[in-house]
Amino acid sequence: MEWIFFDIGGTLADETKSLHRRAELTAKMQNKIGIHCTTEQIEEAMKKAASMGLPYFQGAVDLLGLRGMVPYDAVGEKLYGDVKPVLEALHGKYHLGIIANQPLGTEGRLRQYGIRDYFEVVLSSAEEGLHKPDPALFARALARAGCAPGEAWMIGDRPDNDIAPAKSLGMKTVRVRQGLGGTMPVSGEAQKADDTVDSLSELLKIFL
Repeated sequence: MEWIFFDIGGTLADETKSLHRRAELTAKMQNKIGIHCTTEQIEEAMKKAASMGLPYFQGAVDLLGLRGMVPYDAVGEKLYGDVKPVLEALHGKYHLGIIANQPLGTEGRLRQYGIRDYFEVVLSSAEEGLHKPDPALFARALARAGCAPGEAWMIGDRPDNDIAPAKSLGMKTVRVRQGLGGTMPVSGEAQKADDTVDSLSELLKIFL
């Protein structure tokens, strides 16, 4: 069986509320240190950065002249509605894994979501000390899974963090155009996925 690796934020998890919360907390932090901005301004800057193909957190910082953002804590994330049915359909026909930029506690959150048992390998940036788009995180996942790059797929929303590094190792790729990452433009052949879908449920047309 081949392996299918999933990103989490914007792919399995809807980050809408958690991103709003981060923007809100960041605005409060900035105002305390004398930089006046609103939650709405930060959210708009994140959207603008994404539309420009920039990492949207750092992009918002640069566009607004902020002194950093509060750490992302995943509070408020929830699974997209089609996640469990899709994982159930793929489980047993493919080996499933996770490669994600996430704060500490990724496996615990997956258990809370009720999907941890679908995945044989879970690699999170906080636990591994590596962050996408570093291909080393993907290479470590492949090594832990014991599979060659050509036997693995990467499913993610971001062309820079998910598609490009996976392709650089020879993995096959599918981009899911959801969330902020789904609005980012594709910059060159390196970021072009083998397939593109608008929801996870469309993956079943590719893999089944």
